[in-house]
Amino acid sequence: MTLIQVQRAQYALELHDVGKRFKKKRNDYSYALKGVSLSVTRGEVVGILGPNGSGKSTLVRVVSTLTVPDAGIVEVFGINAVERPREVQRYINRVSVEASFFKKMSSLENLLFGAKLYGVSDRESRPRIKQILDEIGFDYKRVGEPMEHLSRGMQQKIALARALLTSPMLMLLDEPTTGLDPRSKKDVQALIRSIRKDHDSSILLCTHDMGEAEELCDRIGILLNGELVAIDTADGLRQKYGTSSLEDVFMAATGTTLEEAEFASESVENASAAD
Repeated sequence: MTLIQVQRAQYALELHDVGKRFKKKRNDYSYALKGVSLSVTRGEVVGILGPNGSGKSTLVRVVSTLTVPDAGIVEVFGINAVERPREVQRYINRVSVEASFFKKMSSLENLLFGAKLYGVSDRESRPRIKQILDEIGFDYKRVGEPMEHLSRGMQQKIALARALLTSPMLMLLDEPTTGLDPRSKKDVQALIRSIRKDHDSSILLCTHDMGEAEELCDRIGILLNGELVAIDTADGLRQKYGTSSLEDVFMAATGTTLEEAEFASESVENASAAD
């Protein structure tokens, strides 16, 4: 598929009845995704709201071709992600809650290395790195410091800068602000808004922060135990369930609160670890 055909695609992402399970013991499986169907149109920000353990990270890994689904179809700009993963990888980038870096290397070295993985030379990437870091409010004087000396918020900014270096048409953000202090969280959220505005990217944002989902996303899906139980605009969800807040929407759609679902997921994980 040519770049022009990709640019003309109506949907940045389409999932049809996607399922994924993981083997726990003999003949015993845990289901991370169960018949998930959703779409992200060009230039849209779609949020997936759910507690830890709901399947959000598995969803991102499936879309980014890091994990192969057991069932269903995943298409990125009309390209089958299972059949043509390398082609899909040219158009996407992923930022997770725990971004991977060479911690002893500087942020500049990490960014240069990341650019090389996508075939971008140092000569091309250096001025682009300076431009991006200036845009996101990262002090360029600190690019020579080892990553391990930077705060979580600064590391997450570098993770987003690394993603932007490849000019991705679809960005997959998996809990990008989790664990950040309030100032860093606001900075990263502002950066996400600017990515959409200035870089014409479509975004799939996975979060368990309801305020973040409502503030940043055009539509919000609720994922629980691997099932997408609802998806609509924030106003549409409130109207559908006759509630005044997303907290009440979550309760009406799932029969539990986000906090209770989070606790239940942690209890299951702890029990599995004990086994």
